[in-house]
Amino acid sequence: MITDSVLARQIIAKRIAKELKDGQLVNLGIGLPTLVTNYIPEGIHVTFQSENGMVGMGAVPEKGVENKDITNAGGQYSTILPQGAFFDSAMSFTLIRGGHVDMTVLGALEVDQEGNLANWIVPGKMVPGMGGAMDLVVGAKEVIVAMQHTANGVPKILKLCKLPLTAKAQVNLIVTELCVIEVTKAGLVLKEIYNHTTIDEVKSLTEAELIISEDLKIMDI
Repeated sequence: MITDSVLARQIIAKRIAKELKDGQLVNLGIGLPTLVTNYIPEGIHVTFQSENGMVGMGAVPEKGVENKDITNAGGQYSTILPQGAFFDSAMSFTLIRGGHVDMTVLGALEVDQEGNLANWIVPGKMVPGMGGAMDLVVGAKEVIVAMQHTANGVPKILKLCKLPLTAKAQVNLIVTELCVIEVTKAGLVLKEIYNHTTIDEVKSLTEAELIISEDLKIMDI
């Protein structure tokens, strides 16, 4: 189990970046998903969208050179590429609800073996609502969950979500610091594992049943 959260987040972002395909419009959720912009494979050109009204979002800026007028949907400092554009929320959600987003990458509090997602209610905390996540996971062509495998050792990949759902049966791929799991009609298929873990460790930290792929690989990062 990886205890360094910075390393864990880097592993996840690097692996998800391998899923990017040339020409895609990709929405990145707040927090960990925004790190994907730092690891785009050579030769791959994608356009990143932030739901607060931006396309052409660039990498996370270095400390000391942030532009206070350029932030992502989570209020974090961002950058924009020369060909980027700003617009209002109506246009942003027209892109999302109109099916123009090829991939969305977002975090999760829980995800289960049916592809259900819960990512908006934090127990014991006041939150404003599920935001654009509900629209994104049903509007995007592909949904990738980017999250650490457990929360203080407690599994986040469950047989059935316990928290209120953001969306039902919409998740396609789950990427954690330990593995890559594909959501299929047959269940959750363990496709890749990190080179410093084992199948047994992944299973011990996962409540849901896992189908071990016959072509199990080491994570490509």
